[in-house]
Amino acid sequence: MPPDILLFDVGNTSVKIGLANARHVLASYTLHTATAQTADDFGLTLCSLLGHAGVDGGRLKACVASSVVPDFDPILREAVARYVGCPLLRVGKELPVPLENHYEHPNEVGADRLVGAYAARRLYPETPSLLVADFGTALTIDCVHDDAYLGGLIFPGPRTALDALAAKAAKLPRVNLDVRGEEPTPGRDTATSIRHGLVFGFACLVEGLTLRLKRQMSGPARILGTGGFAEAMARVSPVFDMVLPTLLLEGLRRLYYEQGDGR
Repeated sequence: MPPDILLFDVGNTSVKIGLANARHVLASYTLHTATAQTADDFGLTLCSLLGHAGVDGGRLKACVASSVVPDFDPILREAVARYVGCPLLRVGKELPVPLENHYEHPNEVGADRLVGAYAARRLYPETPSLLVADFGTALTIDCVHDDAYLGGLIFPGPRTALDALAAKAAKLPRVNLDVRGEEPTPGRDTATSIRHGLVFGFACLVEGLTLRLKRQMSGPARILGTGGFAEAMARVSPVFDMVLPTLLLEGLRRLYYEQGDGR
């Protein structure tokens, strides 16, 4: 089956774009979240992306979006209207997330966190409790029990922490976070010291927080990882039961076919 919907997960650092049909997310792309660009800039990028994927935009049924960047929303809306020409359905507006939201102020929860929680619940309906660790600009760990979103934790993401360190310490180099070993070693150069400190530090952070959260949740629990750093984390830590790189796109896909496709 060819793709018939276009998905947008708009985060503070990147926009993840997916092409999907009723069965699967078929392809995904990642762009920078550039709020200074025009709708034409983004629209022409979409045209190029669809051309690369061999997809005729005129055959798409809908675009489905979650966004935590209000300044990007009009760019997306105008680009879709002009260059794709199909309805744009937004999480929290045209598409509510069918979970009980236990936040004291439900509107404060980022759409991405709710979509990730919803996707986890749909993928693992038999598991009473789920924890979703999403590595983005922030690291969020969200808790789901049955069909209820319980809330979660927010911490600076690995690259946010790295950028902050580089900004505050002029002599420290910028490094990549690619670690091959399974255990930290005493760094004998500054780059290794930073790399191992951040990667294994975040591994301990996620292990410790999920263990403490898991003790408070009822029944068996499953821990899922998603976002750009989850796969790297899984190489050095057994904390995740599953790493799902396209979890949020899968959530958007399921939201559309569950309630946005005329059922």
